Amino acid sequence: MKNFFNHQKSNFLTYLENNLNYSSLTIKTYQLNLKEALKYISIVFDDDCYEVDLMPYRMYIAGKNRKTIYKKISILKRFVTYLKENGICIYLKNDETIKVSKTLPKPVSTKYIFEVLAICSHEEKMLILMVYSLGLRISEVSNLKIESIKNGWVRIKGKGDKIRRLPLLDSVKTILDLYLEFSHPVEYLFEKSGKRLSENQIRYRLQKVFKKIGVKITPHQLRHSFATDLLEKGARITDVSLLLGHTSLETTQIYTKLSNNVKMQYYQKAHPMCGELDEST
Repeated sequence: MKNFFNHQKSNFLTYLENNLNYSSLTIKTYQLNLKEALKYISIVFDDDCYEVDLMPYRMYIAGKNRKTIYKKISILKRFVTYLKENGICIYLKNDETIKVSKTLPKPVSTKYIFEVLAICSHEEKMLILMVYSLGLRISEVSNLKIESIKNGWVRIKGKGDKIRRLPLLDSVKTILDLYLEFSHPVEYLFEKSGKRLSENQIRYRLQKVFKKIGVKITPHQLRHSFATDLLEKGARITDVSLLLGHTSLETTQIYTKLSNNVKMQYYQKAHPMCGELDEST
């Protein structure tokens, strides 16, 4: 039975490399973690379906820090999702998510965003603007249909199928019209060979274009930039929360902490008394 999963593991790694353009380092990380996981998980085949019990593996990695455990379990879950998508009946036991302590988000500097916008292609520019000007999640960008953009508004189906309508800036609308004329998508705003771009394909494209200017980012950092830039300019937190599609205002409040941190950094750099004072002053 493990031979079957080892064979599927090889197919999965090939898929990540050829279809999602994962780096060789990421492929190696997935390979080593899956090799370890397959050594310890318990697999039972019953009624044409695989039952995978993660408990033996979780016990093996229990001594590691929470972030490492979270990463290892996430890789295994991603593998199982791939198997399901390829028609294999499989489900997990004892796969509860490990909670990792929240850290402040790290937005991308506006300077870098505009620097990249000046050198990227039509598609790359549109991807950046959909995240940065609207604050979209990468899943929302992937699932965005052309018909959802009308009369200066963008209709988004977010988490829990919650609908929100976002205003489209005139400057973004102008670029959008050029993009549609140049790229001719059929159903989804971002497509390749008639199919919508996956989250990983979008992630790869965004990271690749920022790499051109020597900046390493994640798409979610652009969403962070959207939120923090609005708050820095005086937007109300309740409005930002609605734009982001947060179900709770507490989720948005983490950006106010970041905003305060940024203000303090500016203050310490700008105020003349933040340097060393002469004792005679």
